[in-house]
Amino acid sequence: MARPFVEVNHLVKTFDLGRGRELKAVNDISFVIREGETLGLVGESGCGKSTAGRTILRLYEPTSGEANIGGKDIFKLKGSELKAMRRQMQMIFQDPYASLNPRMTVSDIIGEALDVHGMVRSREERRKRINELLELVGLNADHAARYPHEFSGGQRQRIGIARSLAVEPKFIVADEPISALDVSIQAQVVNLLKELQAKLGLTYLFIAHDLAMVKHISDRVAVMYLGKIVEMAESDELYANPLHPYTRALMSAIPVPDPEVEETRERIVLSGELPSPVNPPSGCFFRTRCPMATEKCARQAPELEELKPGHFVSCHYA
Repeated sequence: MARPFVEVNHLVKTFDLGRGRELKAVNDISFVIREGETLGLVGESGCGKSTAGRTILRLYEPTSGEANIGGKDIFKLKGSELKAMRRQMQMIFQDPYASLNPRMTVSDIIGEALDVHGMVRSREERRKRINELLELVGLNADHAARYPHEFSGGQRQRIGIARSLAVEPKFIVADEPISALDVSIQAQVVNLLKELQAKLGLTYLFIAHDLAMVKHISDRVAVMYLGKIVEMAESDELYANPLHPYTRALMSAIPVPDPEVEETRERIVLSGELPSPVNPPSGCFFRTRCPMATEKCARQAPELEELKPGHFVSCHYA
């Protein structure tokens, strides 16, 4: 069993909306990612997945909690220490059309990180390293002089991946890296990420709402709802035996490529609207849409408990 490389404890991120109102986008979540492992983070839009990933990397400043990466609590680092730590952790952004500067060549986009961290000593060494990174992600040296608009969506995401790898990180947050791509390209990018992980020993937090793709890439999966983690388990265990009613509803929405199975299986449709994170329900946040909810659910918020070895669930009746 690999040692824990990322440890997030009681992470909270709140946004001040003014007039005494606040939005608790991430509401006291904790998890561990082992070295070389991929943790998938799933949930519907607005549940706080991307905010959690950005806060762990300090793209957003945390409200409270801690995030230890490689044994260091990055929320306590400042100045040169934080800059040095940023080499250890990088992000692949969701939209390859918006995350690349249209006025910069591919060479400058990838080379900027090398310059900022002083990782090359000459122009020739810089050029050689950029070409190596392009080759690593399935592009070639001729692409270095081009601009982002000259590439397809899948190629742009490969450039974004090359940029994230430039500083030789150990931990990467992939924030819905395939959701803006054509379905035919998504599998190529996911397979590339898996190959890079095996080759470079990377640790991933893979954020997505495509549950089928998350199963393909993740070792373990955590399910978020309204800023909280409601279930977490090994990938095969979670998909075979979901215990939380919200997870069951999500799993029932995954299409099965077998007409007979698809026709007979139960589709769970949740009633009601997703509550606002500005004014969440009392007790269990999911109770307003849950078919199993009772008065206890309104009075008392369930804790995330280990019901089976490695399988954590936050539900009174799981």
